[in-house]
Amino acid sequence: MSLRQLIGKTVLVTGAASGIGRETALAFARRGANLVICDIDQKGLDTTAADIRQIGQVEVQTHEVDVSDAEQVRAFAEAVHARIPAIDVLVNNAGVAIGGGFLDTSLPDWEWIIGVNLRGVIHGCHYFVPPMVERGAGGHVVNVSSAAGYMASAQLAAYCTTKFGVLGLSEALRDELAEHGIGVTTICPGIINTPITRAAKLVGPDATTEARDAMIAVYQRRNYGPERVAAGILSAVDHNRGVAPITPEAWIFYYLKRWLPGLLARLSRSARERGRRRMGLDAG
Repeated sequence: MSLRQLIGKTVLVTGAASGIGRETALAFARRGANLVICDIDQKGLDTTAADIRQIGQVEVQTHEVDVSDAEQVRAFAEAVHARIPAIDVLVNNAGVAIGGGFLDTSLPDWEWIIGVNLRGVIHGCHYFVPPMVERGAGGHVVNVSSAAGYMASAQLAAYCTTKFGVLGLSEALRDELAEHGIGVTTICPGIINTPITRAAKLVGPDATTEARDAMIAVYQRRNYGPERVAAGILSAVDHNRGVAPITPEAWIFYYLKRWLPGLLARLSRSARERGRRRMGLDAG
């Protein structure tokens, strides 16, 4: 989908109160698109909306929505479609994180992360894609996965599960929607300095203040901001890319997974062991 002319087009972004979602909404607004944004954080949404209005010449609607709740997303879609027949770009960005292994992850934890990260994407596609197809004017779907969507880690068992699922769903959807002129892109950002590192739930031996501080420090040192992911999203949509890693390490992991998966697994285990030693979690 060409982004040369977005005036009069409508872009919907979930999880737009902060981080990648906020910066993506602002980036599309700067291109002249009208925005529909949602999040569970109404205060953050209001701040994003105010910044969009400062850009001028664009409209913005805010909706407080829990994307894991199908009924809330259904009502959200009805409100949007009461104003316009279909959106032009859907960005399923809302996400949460759990750090910890499978053996330490409870069933309620699984329900929570699957609800937001995977069902949230399914709900967004279920309620907003069919009207795009029916309208017959094309469009684009962006599903935000992660480098953890193709690089598994024992420390991110539940998170990886959901992000692998988003990648698989997106590739199947891309195949199905091609005949309707609707592109589908999976975004795999990499190490991005956003609030998700502070909000992530930690379980098991990694659930310590030291572990969280170490994780936050890594992301802060990397200092790759969400605005760069937003720029990558716009470029990926403009060129109709199927999978779009963003950071250099995300690209490296992507190609290692394809061509040298055994090496990538060994590197992942080595990095995990070094991190645990630094945090004093290993007896040896």
